[in-house]
Amino acid sequence: MSNKNNWQSATQLAQIGNNADKQTGAVNTPIYLSTTYAHPELGQSTGFDYTRTANPTRQVLETALAELENGTHGFATSSGMSAIQLVFELFPIGSSFLVSRDLYGGSYRYFNALENKGSYQFEYFDTFEDYQNKINSNYAGIFIETPTNPLMNEVDISLVARLAKEHGCLVIVDNTFLTPIIQKPLDLGADIVIHSATKFLGGHNDLLAGAVITNSTELGEKLAYSLNTNGAVLAPFDCWLLIRGLKTLKLRVNQQEKNAQAVATFLQENSAIQEVFYPGKGSMISFKLKTAQQISTFLSKLQLFTFAESLGSVESLVTYPTTQTHAEIPLELRESYGLTDNLLRLSIGIEDEEDLIEDLRQALEKTS
Repeated sequence: MSNKNNWQSATQLAQIGNNADKQTGAVNTPIYLSTTYAHPELGQSTGFDYTRTANPTRQVLETALAELENGTHGFATSSGMSAIQLVFELFPIGSSFLVSRDLYGGSYRYFNALENKGSYQFEYFDTFEDYQNKINSNYAGIFIETPTNPLMNEVDISLVARLAKEHGCLVIVDNTFLTPIIQKPLDLGADIVIHSATKFLGGHNDLLAGAVITNSTELGEKLAYSLNTNGAVLAPFDCWLLIRGLKTLKLRVNQQEKNAQAVATFLQENSAIQEVFYPGKGSMISFKLKTAQQISTFLSKLQLFTFAESLGSVESLVTYPTTQTHAEIPLELRESYGLTDNLLRLSIGIEDEEDLIEDLRQALEKTS
């Protein structure tokens, strides 16, 4: 007999929400828009009282998110940044954190704001050797992206987690770029995983969402309390959109990765490119043109790639971190670790790889 616990990820994803509504047998998870729910009797509850605390559509989604990351508790939030904020509510004022240096600009902006208010302290590390030298028991948590945004540096989660445990630090991993299809941080020793679910998990540029997953009962209870308290939950319709997006996650990620590997090879062999940043997996690629002055011309010549912020959708996008995603990071700081003004970031979609390569080729030829 088929055992749900033994299903592969593609099967788990395709079956999200099926048979969740026993009363009607709905195959497609219904959207429960009700704000409030009737109590059968005084002192009794159906498990749903008020939608901020629990919602049937969101419950289906959160269960799927937890299962996908091999966690026990999943939470759907109103954005990727609200997911990060939810996690940091776990820590007392005055806590210190060690953070991977190459970081999404929005995360840096939030951390900088917290530090300026005197809430927390943040110190950054560039390499694992740097991390080894800095890690100590004074840090409450370690926050990492891997691969990093936008220089695609890989951080060894297992090694980071092992040292963190020795010093009593929680490990938080932003898994937005690789998704649980490619990387499962909880299996590697992380305590908490976050996602900007707007990106690959949703996959269609049609919703704003975040996700937090843990395999700790204690952390799960604290996160649930905080989310119910601050109210930054994902609305039912957006939960339904995210469920729909998740059903094709494996198909999309596999095709995007295949395309990205072909695109990365093309860029690495093209003499117009100064440097390519690609870890060999996933579908995010960054590269440097020879000069910053070429950026505007190159962007104007692209016909298939869309010049826009965000990533992870079915459409291929090109982003200029200097003025878009990482504009909040001071120029001198960005350039000190390699995020220079001649760098572009690609999010590879599900189009035909030949068309993607041809678009880049013709734009480079007209730029050089």
